Amino acid sequence: MARMENGRYYGDVVARHGVSAQGVHWNSEATQYKRFEVLLSMIDLQEEDTLVDAGCGFAELFFYLQEEKIEVAHYIGLEMMEEMVAAAKKRAEIDVRVCDVLSDPLPKADYYFCSGGMNILTREETALFIQRCFEASRKGFVFNLLEGEDSSLLYNYFQPHEIKQIAEVLDADFSLKQGYLVKDFSVCLSHKTVKKDL
Repeated sequence: MARMENGRYYGDVVARHGVSAQGVHWNSEATQYKRFEVLLSMIDLQEEDTLVDAGCGFAELFFYLQEEKIEVAHYIGLEMMEEMVAAAKKRAEIDVRVCDVLSDPLPKADYYFCSGGMNILTREETALFIQRCFEASRKGFVFNLLEGEDSSLLYNYFQPHEIKQIAEVLDADFSLKQGYLVKDFSVCLSHKTVKKDL
């Protein structure tokens, strides 16, 4: 179970701020978009790729991709909160689904993407979330986490070396970006290329 139930965590801010960066607990659209920029810089996203946005909120990533003229074959948003899914579908005709990443069947895709979706999970749930998204991806999973010691009763903090250990268990290539925002880091777990015998 998450450190706080999603409805309690997001319900008040959604009511206060509506469809906005603040409505999904980001400080501003600028920091939300900076996270998108960093995560997308870590993958080689192609026009023919399918992208799953796990914990998509109001599907802001879809609109960011449009704004930046980044084409993908298909965008799928996964979100636990039905009211966020309904709001996302009102914004555009997009494929956004009610889904609990920890327990529901996940669609296969070239890349999985998650910005902020693990911020109130427990450490065990985080490991499972990462594993399930990575295994549902064909090329890789890119995500961010809060950086720090695991001392908060609400927020989910990790050190990068702990995520590297998860990558090793999954036999994934690990890459890391830090320094773009305070107490935030981004990770790409890529599937290792199978080398053909010569």
